Amino acid sequence: MARSLLARKLGMTQIFAEDGRCFGVTVLEAGPCPVVQVKDLAKDGYEAAQIAFAPMRKRVSKPLRGHYEAADLEPHRHATEVKGLGDLSVGQVLTVEGFEAGGLVDVTGVSKGKGFAGLHKRHNFGRGPVTHGSHNIRQAGSVGSVDAARTWRGLKMSGHMGAARSTVQRLELLRVDLERNLLLVKGAVPGAKNGVLLVTESRSRIRKVTGQH
Repeated sequence: MARSLLARKLGMTQIFAEDGRCFGVTVLEAGPCPVVQVKDLAKDGYEAAQIAFAPMRKRVSKPLRGHYEAADLEPHRHATEVKGLGDLSVGQVLTVEGFEAGGLVDVTGVSKGKGFAGLHKRHNFGRGPVTHGSHNIRQAGSVGSVDAARTWRGLKMSGHMGAARSTVQRLELLRVDLERNLLLVKGAVPGAKNGVLLVTESRSRIRKVTGQH
């Protein structure tokens, strides 16, 4: 059973290990996340659990309030469906107690928006020659094809960068603070400060950074 929590990115800091080594960590306020709804294969066609985060008391619409009243819970600002959590019941509260220091987690969020960016910043392209009157120092070059008078779909070009769903896998969990519901993850995670993230116990053997730019 994989463990998952919604969390808020509080920022980054550094901690010291017992041997004196210093690590940059991201501090996440994870949970508590109550289970709002449980979906099963017979009724819904798939198995998943809807978990919520951050209670809200103002500007709650009637449909949203009714959804949470059915689970005998107060409305929350964020909710998401997660698969593979095992047998859960409506009203059950998930906390950081399910995570252990030294484990690996996958963190999913929305990356920072960078606005319009060129090829070099967006796709890490190399530049052209600078000398001898060259005029293609930061240009894309040919975007056509040899045997087709068109530009292929999906070609890497200039455009909007960031503000897309991104996942960083296999980040080491250095500390777990049960009293303050905090997770200290080694390294950086997607998104800006106060952004909402999904933290899931990692089941992958290879560290990957995925996302759309």
